[in-house]
Amino acid sequence: MKELILGGARSGKSLLAEQRARESGLKVVYVATAQALDGEMARRVAHHRERRPAEWGCIEETLHLADRLRELAAPDTCLLVDCLTLWLSNLLFAGRAATQAEAGEAIDCPLFRAQTGALVDALPQLPGRIILVSNEVGWGIVPMHPVSRLFADEQGRLNQRVAAVCEQVTLVAAGLPLPLKPR
Repeated sequence: MKELILGGARSGKSLLAEQRARESGLKVVYVATAQALDGEMARRVAHHRERRPAEWGCIEETLHLADRLRELAAPDTCLLVDCLTLWLSNLLFAGRAATQAEAGEAIDCPLFRAQTGALVDALPQLPGRIILVSNEVGWGIVPMHPVSRLFADEQGRLNQRVAAVCEQVTLVAAGLPLPLKPR
């Protein structure tokens, strides 16, 4: 079973994902995509770490998510990926996409295209339970900065592609889950 859990900042999406992972009855491996590049992000990472049960495994993967999921997925395992939003940001800045957007150029970033495509292709093939957390960022105003516009557009596209291959999609607002695509 593959599930995408969407929501805004501090909506409760990670808490719901963690609850569903606990309730799965499977061995849980938390796949973290964040990079603690400043003090504020380090505090966020520490907060998530403190909340998780000690017996859960934790793997960090900032770029090659599909490859890592293929390595870890097993029938007796629940992989909790938190989150696709930070992973997408990592890809945009690790490759040429952010620089191209900043320069007003057309986006042609092989790293970004290959990795997002690999994730969408891999998900239906993976054994076990996969829970993916992602932000819904497109409900506000259109950002003025080109890199921010690129990010909002690509996050929306990625969420659509992942939702299409998941059996269940849940939107979380104010801590309340709203099923968008049933089991």
